[in-house]
Amino acid sequence: MNERLLQFIWQHLYFNKEHLFTISGEPVIILSQGLLNNNQGPDFVQARLSIAHVLWAGNVELHLRTSDWEKHGHTGDDHYNNIILHVVWEHDVHEEQRIPVLELKDRVASSLLNRYHELMQQHFFIPCSQLAETVPGIIWSSWKERMVAERLFEKNEKINQLLKATNYHWEETFWQLLARNFGLPVNADAFEAMAKSIPVNLLAKHKNQIQQIEALLFGQLGLLNAVFKEDYPQLLKKEYQYLQKKHHLQQPSCLVSYLRMRPSNFPTVRLAQLSMLIYQSHHLFSMILEAGSIEDVQKLFFVTANDYWHYHYQFDEENSFRKKQTGKVMIDNILINTVIPVLFAYAQYHNKEELKQKALLWLQQLPKERNMITQKWEEAGVDHNHAFDSQALLYLKKHYCDAKLCLSCAVGNKLVKK
Repeated sequence: MNERLLQFIWQHLYFNKEHLFTISGEPVIILSQGLLNNNQGPDFVQARLSIAHVLWAGNVELHLRTSDWEKHGHTGDDHYNNIILHVVWEHDVHEEQRIPVLELKDRVASSLLNRYHELMQQHFFIPCSQLAETVPGIIWSSWKERMVAERLFEKNEKINQLLKATNYHWEETFWQLLARNFGLPVNADAFEAMAKSIPVNLLAKHKNQIQQIEALLFGQLGLLNAVFKEDYPQLLKKEYQYLQKKHHLQQPSCLVSYLRMRPSNFPTVRLAQLSMLIYQSHHLFSMILEAGSIEDVQKLFFVTANDYWHYHYQFDEENSFRKKQTGKVMIDNILINTVIPVLFAYAQYHNKEELKQKALLWLQQLPKERNMITQKWEEAGVDHNHAFDSQALLYLKKHYCDAKLCLSCAVGNKLVKK
C-alpha cells in the first residue's frame, strides 16, 4: 500500500461503504468524498460527511497509518485546521484521537490490490501491454483526446515563453520554433539560438537574395568560419562578413553536430532548405492561419534547396546529383511539432474555437508516426490510425507509463478496478 493508491481508493470509493464506523465506533455516511487537492494542504477538500449523525463539511486527510499525522507535522499547521475525517489504511495509535479516524484496511477487495501490484511489478515497455486491448475503445478514445490536450497545453508553455520574449510577435515566435524544428533533435538548440540572433525583420530585408539568406543562417551557426576551396562557400563567407559587420551580428555560442545522422538530415542540408523556405514565403504564419486545408499548408513547406546543394551535403565535398527537397516525412514532422502547436496556442490566446478545431482536425488528417514507441503500442493492440493517435500515445508513454502513473490514467484506472 502507498498513499497514492490510498488516495485512488478514497477518490473512487473503491471500498465497502456499508456500516462504516470510526475507530471510536461513531457511524459514518459519505455524502461526498471531496475533491482531490493537488496543491499544498489536505488530500481532499470540500467533503461532506455524516459522523455520529451530525452533518460535517470540510476536508479529509489520508495516511497509511494514524501515527503519520504527527510524523508529517500536521499538528499546529493551519492548512489542516478544517479536517473533518482522518482516513488511514491502518490504525496504529492507542490514544484517543481529536479528529475522527476511519480505517480502510479490511474494506478493500484483495483483487483490486493484486491488480495494482501486478501493474507496478511489470517490466514491459508499457506496463499494461498485455491487457491494454481489453479496455473498451470508448475509454481509449476519450483518454487519447485528454493526452493530446495535455500535450498541446505543455507546448503552450514553451510558446508563451517565446512570445513574452518577442513582445508577443507571432511571426517572430513562429520563426524561432520553425528553425528549432529544422534542427531536428540533435541540433534543435543550436538552430533556435541561430534564429533568435536573426530577427524576422532582418530576414525580410534580405529575403529576395537566397545567397544572403544562406549567408546569414550558415554564418550565425559558425559554418562559414573555415577556409574554403569552392567558389560558392567563399561567396557566402564574403557575404556574411559584410552582413555581420553591417548589422552588428553576434554569433551565438553553439555548435552543430553530424553525429549518427543520415546525410539528408545534415544540418547544412536542413539550413539550405530553411533558407529556401524563407526565400519563397512571405508572412508564413499568416498564410498558415488563412489556409483552408492541410494540403495547402503542406505545399507551403515543400521546397528545394538551391542548385549548389544538389551536388553537396557539406561545403567543399562534391557528391552525385540529388535534389535536396523537403520530403513528406519532414513536412509532416514540421506540421505536427510546430505548425499545429503554434496554431493551437494562437487560438487559445485569441479565444478562437474554430482555429482550435482546425488544428485538431489537421492532426487527425496527418498519417500516423512510425517509431519504436508507436510500434510497441500497435503490438499491444491499441488502435493507431493517424498523427492524433501518435501524439497521444507518445505523450502517454513519456508522462504516465514511464512513471507508472497507472492510477492517474483512465486505462490503468479501468484495469485496476476491473
